[in-house]
Amino acid sequence: MPETLPKKLPGRVPEQVIIRDIAPADRADWFRLWAGYNAFYEAEVAPPISERTWQRLLDPGSNLFGRIAEIEGRVLGFSLSVLHEGTWVDAPICYLEDLFVDPGARGQGVGRALIADLVALGRQRGWSRLYWHTRDDNPARKLYDEFTAADGFVRYRLTL
Repeated sequence: MPETLPKKLPGRVPEQVIIRDIAPADRADWFRLWAGYNAFYEAEVAPPISERTWQRLLDPGSNLFGRIAEIEGRVLGFSLSVLHEGTWVDAPICYLEDLFVDPGARGQGVGRALIADLVALGRQRGWSRLYWHTRDDNPARKLYDEFTAADGFVRYRLTL
């Protein structure tokens, strides 16, 4: 049976972390963080794809949505998620596709706040579950394990 949203959130989310929707004014900060995210994963995303992603994040009709984390007006992280239907549930499923915190802001609760925000949104909006995956050597797994245990699934990826 698939995991459901946790009843109680782990840890304490610092009050100074504000989570909000991505806005057009966040463009420079998002692209800066996006470059850091891609560098972390040793990936290259073509500029037109990054631009298209940015445009989809601002499109209210898109299933892709983004959230921004800031402290004292400084944008320090983001989450990018996709809402989709599933075959085992009748309510939407949220896939947390990308999560990144500026390296200088790590350890301040920004990542925790971004995930807790999605859990709260999921409860509020009636999602059936939230899921994500990461590399097995990602140091953020310590945080992720506070929310839920890894489910043991193996990912297969075929580029078309």
